[in-house]
Amino acid sequence: MRDCPRLFISPETIAPMGAGAMLDLEPGQAHYLGTVLRQQAGAAIALFNARDGEWQGVIDHLRRDRCRIRLVEQTRAPVATLGVCLLFAPLKRDATETVIRMGTELGVTRFRPVVSERTNTHRINAARLQSIAVEAAEQCERLDVPTIDPLADLPVVLSQWPEDISLFAALERSNAPAVPVMARPGDCVLIGPEGGFSPREHDMLRARPFVRPLSLGDLVLRADTAALALVGAGLKAL
Repeated sequence: MRDCPRLFISPETIAPMGAGAMLDLEPGQAHYLGTVLRQQAGAAIALFNARDGEWQGVIDHLRRDRCRIRLVEQTRAPVATLGVCLLFAPLKRDATETVIRMGTELGVTRFRPVVSERTNTHRINAARLQSIAVEAAEQCERLDVPTIDPLADLPVVLSQWPEDISLFAALERSNAPAVPVMARPGDCVLIGPEGGFSPREHDMLRARPFVRPLSLGDLVLRADTAALALVGAGLKAL
């Protein structure tokens, strides 16, 4: 367990971090440190993002929704997570949030929610999901936070797919090879909705040269379990 809190700082909101610089936190982060964690001036804190790496800082002052951090030294240089992109059909809220949280911990670099014929929900709370991804990155000590794309129709996504990027698709009850897969950083994995892909979608996926069908075995997995099993199998082979 870390000795101090760890917070993600969006590189779009601050200048590059440097020793001795003063950094004002967002009101929500200041409230979290002071009210939830009960931190005080002089306490250590770690700040990170993909551009600046991770920096050790000290709370200069903290009051209600205001907090200023003095940066001391860089403790980790920037390094990109070498993971896969996950395409998934949105599930019920808790299951979708589980996919985002655990996928972030497993190294997913990008989440692409897609609508298939059997998708149960056609809406996502993008802000909520991004917040979960940030919290998961803070907890698991990765330096970057995965992006979450807007919801898109699966046929549209496939029609615009780059031919040089493999898409490993979990096609249940098929004669596709079983995992583990030989995915490369930047490749993508696709999991269907509760109820699986329709026969027409099976045909559509198999007809695409960049799609590599896979089987997750003989057992019937929940959609969120299947997503994480496929991500984990792909990352092990990197």
